[in-house]
Amino acid sequence: MKSGITAEKVGRSPIPSTDWPELPWSGWDETASTLQLWLQVVGKIRLVLATRINHWWHVTLYPTCRGLTTSPMPYGARMVQIDFDFTSHQLYFQSSDGFRESFPLEPMSVADFYQKVMGKMTQMGMPVKIWTMPCEIPDAIPFDQDHQHAAYDAAYVTRFWKILVQTDRVATKFRSRFTGKVSPVHFFWGGFDLAITRFSGRIAPRHASVPGVPDSVVQAAYSHEVSSFGFWPGGSVLQEPVFYAYAYPAPPGFSDATVRPDGAYFFQTLGEFVLPYEAVRLSNEPDQTLLDFMQSTYEAAADLGRWNRCELEAFSKEI
Repeated sequence: MKSGITAEKVGRSPIPSTDWPELPWSGWDETASTLQLWLQVVGKIRLVLATRINHWWHVTLYPTCRGLTTSPMPYGARMVQIDFDFTSHQLYFQSSDGFRESFPLEPMSVADFYQKVMGKMTQMGMPVKIWTMPCEIPDAIPFDQDHQHAAYDAAYVTRFWKILVQTDRVATKFRSRFTGKVSPVHFFWGGFDLAITRFSGRIAPRHASVPGVPDSVVQAAYSHEVSSFGFWPGGSVLQEPVFYAYAYPAPPGFSDATVRPDGAYFFQTLGEFVLPYEAVRLSNEPDQTLLDFMQSTYEAAADLGRWNRCELEAFSKEI
């Protein structure tokens, strides 16, 4: 799909900021597919070890100054943390009792990656068993049997991480404007996206089943009304990186709402508003362009859904 975003339309600076690098899907699609599966292996360790938190927030990963982290996870009285370093391209394991080990992130099959990760956990005295079937991926191959996905382009992975860092920074500013319940900015390894969610405070109707996702996960994630935003690098449905926004339940008229900036549109296949990443990357003011998209899509969800904005945004008037 062509987004129609050009340098002229977004007022491109003479030298685009390297903080928002190019990320054409065609340049790293094989690497992205492999990386998503690697992240799922580590993410499922977090799923097993972490204490359960509402909306399944305990399973997510978080951007760091060098990559993505599980953050500390309990293992009995000990703590363990796994970090993807996308600058030196290493996977680090460390524990609260002094263990620190790593192995290089380089081209290898998902099966080999899985065996290395499980070997390190055993070496630490923290053996763990996970369900080896990937989530939210059609025609998935169990991790320990997947010798098909084995690409790793370090330069593109670093670009991806840089976008996550910038998106995290801007999304956190957007998060600070909301007094009501709001999620952390976190990375969902199932959908391969960085997301943030605002809540109206009202219970939502039962969500329809989602292919490839256990129903218990879906119902817990969408137990209450939401307005969600995120960054997704692309995939089979939309082969370009985009920022997205959706509401659940979507109020009447949501898909026809006018949102900012120019270039944002409602993508029927996903049932979401999307803003091509290029519109942000090529903007003279990337932060403001992204904030405009988040704010305008939230306003559409909140106004059409009759959210109590006076209470939910009270803090925003102070900053």
